[in-house]
Formats: sequence, C-alpha cells, structure tokens
Amino acid sequence: MDIKLSDILAADAVLIDVDATSKTDVLNRVVDALTSNALVRDGAELRRVILEREKLMSTGIGNGVALPHGKTNTVDGSIAAVATLRTPIDFDSLDDKPVSIIIMLVGTENNVGVHLRLLSRVSRMVSSEAFRASLLGARTVAEVQELFASYEEERS
Repeated sequence: MDIKLSDILAADAVLIDVDATSKTDVLNRVVDALTSNALVRDGAELRRVILEREKLMSTGIGNGVALPHGKTNTVDGSIAAVATLRTPIDFDSLDDKPVSIIIMLVGTENNVGVHLRLLSRVSRMVSSEAFRASLLGARTVAEVQELFASYEEERS
C-alpha cells in the first residue's frame, strides 16, 4: 500500500499565513495543530521528538522550505502538517535562506521505510518551484489539500 501525503494531511493540521517569530515558535504551533486531534496520544512527547531532531541538524532543506520530522510511537501511523508563513523566518537552512513553508512529517518508530518514502516524496514536491508558489498562494485549507492531492495524482 502506497501512502499519500494528501491522505495523512488533516484539515486541522493545515496552517495558512502564520505570523511566527522564530523557528521554535512555528515548530510549537505546528505540533499544537497536530496534537489538537486524536491522532497524537502524547503532545509533549511529539514536541520533544521534533525539537530534539531539530537540534541535531536543521531541517531547513533550502528554497524557503523546512521539513521537520520525527518518529515516535505516540502516533499509530504517519501524519503530516503544513504551515505557510506570512513573513519568512530564519531556520538555519542549508542554503542560509529564510523559510516560508513548513511541512512536518511524523511516523512510527517501527515503520521507517514508509517514513523515508514520505520524506522523499515531500522533497520531490517542494523541489518544484510551481508547487512551492502554489502552496504559498493557497488561501484555504481545501486549496492546500487539493494541491497535494493533484500533485500526487499527476505523479502516480
């Protein structure tokens, strides 16, 4: 079974035009969005996993995108969240450019293969300038969800 980002991106985990002040601020807001539903059993543990992973190495992958991620058994399956920022913030990115798009992936500890495939898929998506521009231009949760679904549909 091939899992799609559009299937694991819940509406309440899509944040548009966020006014964040720092990397930690936006990571906390995205974790809060993910923990607002029943998919995460322990929000404090998820926050710890994401922030600890970020301390190892920045997940700012370049082109204005950050891909924070982690594995934890506080979830039963892979989940995703997306945030677009009103003003780009410093994320210690590989290319030293500020970030406007955050896509967070959380997987289970025992399903590393699925987690790596999802990370790879997100990397391919955000390598497209058109995809990034469309995501930053989206003004509703439905537009964001449709963008992910249509992008995956075109490439399946």
